[in-house]
Amino acid sequence: ADSPQFVDWDKMPELDQQPSIHSRSLTQTSKELKKLAREGYWATNHALRARTYQQIIQHIPCRLVTPDALVYRDVAIRLFGKQSVSSHPLPEFLGGCRMPTYCLTMEGVIAVKKILICLGNLFPDITYSPILPAVVALLLHYSEDEAQCFENVSRLVACNDSHTSYIDQSFLAHQASCMTFGDLANKHCPAAHRLIASTSENVFEVYSEWLGWIFGDLPFDYAIRVLDVYLLEGQKVLYRIGLALLRQHRLSVTSGEMEVTNVKGDLKAFVQNIREHMTADKLLERAFGIRLFSRKEIWLLQMANRKVLAEKGVTVVQRRQLFHLAVDMLNFSSAIVTAQEMRIVWSWIPERFSLFPPVLLFSTSENGYSLQRFYSCCEGYEPTVLLIKTTQGEVCGAFLSCDWNERKKGGGASSFFGTGECFVFSVRPEMERYEWVFIKKPELTKAVPRSPRQRLPSPASPVFSTSPPDGHLASSNHLTVPVLQRAKGRLSPYLAIRHFLLPSKTASMFMSGTREGIVIGGGGGQALYIDADLYYGRTEHCETFDNPPLCQENFQVQLLEAWGFRNA
Repeated sequence: ADSPQFVDWDKMPELDQQPSIHSRSLTQTSKELKKLAREGYWATNHALRARTYQQIIQHIPCRLVTPDALVYRDVAIRLFGKQSVSSHPLPEFLGGCRMPTYCLTMEGVIAVKKILICLGNLFPDITYSPILPAVVALLLHYSEDEAQCFENVSRLVACNDSHTSYIDQSFLAHQASCMTFGDLANKHCPAAHRLIASTSENVFEVYSEWLGWIFGDLPFDYAIRVLDVYLLEGQKVLYRIGLALLRQHRLSVTSGEMEVTNVKGDLKAFVQNIREHMTADKLLERAFGIRLFSRKEIWLLQMANRKVLAEKGVTVVQRRQLFHLAVDMLNFSSAIVTAQEMRIVWSWIPERFSLFPPVLLFSTSENGYSLQRFYSCCEGYEPTVLLIKTTQGEVCGAFLSCDWNERKKGGGASSFFGTGECFVFSVRPEMERYEWVFIKKPELTKAVPRSPRQRLPSPASPVFSTSPPDGHLASSNHLTVPVLQRAKGRLSPYLAIRHFLLPSKTASMFMSGTREGIVIGGGGGQALYIDADLYYGRTEHCETFDNPPLCQENFQVQLLEAWGFRNA
């Protein structure tokens, strides 16, 4: 039975204290277990949860030589002997991060420290892992002894399943997860994202706390319900929980329950007082109600973010460093938008690009009204932001994920290129963004099935994608939608249309350029069309972005600017 000396039973939720003798044996399939975990099936039975955790973790595929309970006992004797644990420093990989104690006794807290010290000793490759203390502490409540808890955490660390990861083990991976969370928040919680972007200097700094909300700020009875689903489903579940918390915080601000003073501190306090806002059941229900893209897509985004961090000089072995990731908008100067407007537009851009300062590539006031000059100034830059001011003073634009050079691959024919990260927006009179239609409705797409032998490469390998031999897919109205080749190692495969079986090709017409003009968004109309003189334009509803006209339908261009990203 459990060693009660680790757990302060007076602090434990009452429901969790009664070990029942007659508990159902767990012979369910993985799918049934997931359903039970989401519904909190073993939340009221301590012994059942302990047995279930043991069973789930023992089934996790691991590296061949994964340290187990026996190894722990040996190492603990060698390291601690009769000495007190307090004379041993905690491992560096904790980076000074807090250690939640939940319902543990002093003895339990000492056991957590011993397990962390042994993990640091036996996994020298872990250089930064702020969630490990919480995972160890939570599992210890349901472990027979320190050694069993250590073995179970080791299995999470050493998991080598190609589809599931549990614990980021370097500052690079942790930082990439924070960027990925920011990207998902930008897509799935636009109102919350805008609140953060408009009230904080550094949006990324707010998102870099997200794992701390879940494993640190959430009270024990909520955190343990998250652990139930996390052990079965891996890290993707944590993104869902974080997004659900973000949405709920935004709702409580809107309803007047909370005022925004300092959004970073507010979010932390909100999660700590989550009981006032929602039950644990409701949190999980909301989290699983969010329609995310497939695990593969999230993995691709994570890899693209890692790649950019590596380019910025962040290494896998590096300890945490405080380097400034935000773009300084003070030196920003545009003839079309203010610095505050550009800050909002910048906050809509995927995290891995918004790390780089904007650089003006083309403007009609400096380069004249020539489409050819526009192309030659923008080629070699990926992605770009297009800003347009009409003679009526309205302002709109587009974020374009691909190099304009791609237009040459269509052989002069009008062909579309780009990925689902493209979006169009209006700035004045109303500030609004319109994304790829499938971001709001991912259920309309089907992920292209992988062949059985194809595994996702390990996170250590670079992200390079290949395109099918046919090179493009025929579209319903005689335009072609090319499947992009590698563009100088920059293009992210995230949301590339080849990963989806789309119901119609008109829903993936992102960008197109010919001598006659540029088109952004297609299918039933064009979100933006600008002619070869960069003078006349048109905007309509289109299927790709499901947008209303971005300004007056037929307009004249007063100013046009294209911005790129200084990748250095």
